Amino acid sequence: MNIVDRPILSYIVAEARAAGIEHFVFVTGRQKGAIEDYFDHQFELEAQLAAKGKDALLQQLLDELPKSGEMSFVRQMQPLGLGHAVNCARDIIGNEPFAVLLPDMVMDANTPALTQAIEAYDKVGGNIILVEAVPESETHKYGVVAVQKGADKLNRMTGMVEKPAKGTAPSNLIVSGRYVLQPEVFGLLSAQAPGAGGEIQLTDSMAELMKTQSFHALEYDGVTYDCGDKIGLLQANVALALKRPDLGEAARAILTPYFA
Repeated sequence: MNIVDRPILSYIVAEARAAGIEHFVFVTGRQKGAIEDYFDHQFELEAQLAAKGKDALLQQLLDELPKSGEMSFVRQMQPLGLGHAVNCARDIIGNEPFAVLLPDMVMDANTPALTQAIEAYDKVGGNIILVEAVPESETHKYGVVAVQKGADKLNRMTGMVEKPAKGTAPSNLIVSGRYVLQPEVFGLLSAQAPGAGGEIQLTDSMAELMKTQSFHALEYDGVTYDCGDKIGLLQANVALALKRPDLGEAARAILTPYFA
């Protein structure tokens, strides 16, 4: 799935690299081999671009290639939820703090979203969750956090719940798809009983870990596009096309007649 002319994963990897991430673990499922192929040489295409003198496009393609050993791919044998997917990476990650980036949540920010999370981690340690405010009518769709408000939009978390029933959410701050977590969460995930939707919920294990470790929710500066939703994907395509120096003017000209 693309945003404008790049796969969504390209945006996610670029964000992570900008934040200093050195190793990537992709948790995939059946019929997802194209993900691994994307991060490999495409010799025929590279040769065509070189022959046509499209050096800038060729360099863009080459810049996305991983260094040797930079990427690992793990198969999630059953679609049992985000917590289960994260736990599939435990043997590769080992006993190190790690970041989780949900690929359907694309974040547009002057300072990359994960960079903001890591800067918060450098200040307070523990576990960092990026959050954003939404209308209360939307909270039932997401993981929602309970917080004690702090300075610089960095709030101490006191609880969290996955997809609360309407009218029961502890706040209007939803989890935005970026996490910096301590490795102790893996032990909890391995023993986690199914939660909402019959899935292994990452939020359940984080809520348990919260009893012994600090968690902070950072209200990050930026905009989130939920590309798992049709309207969110449309918003991302329009917004990011308008920001492109090479496309913005043409995109605006195409869109303007619809609002005349």
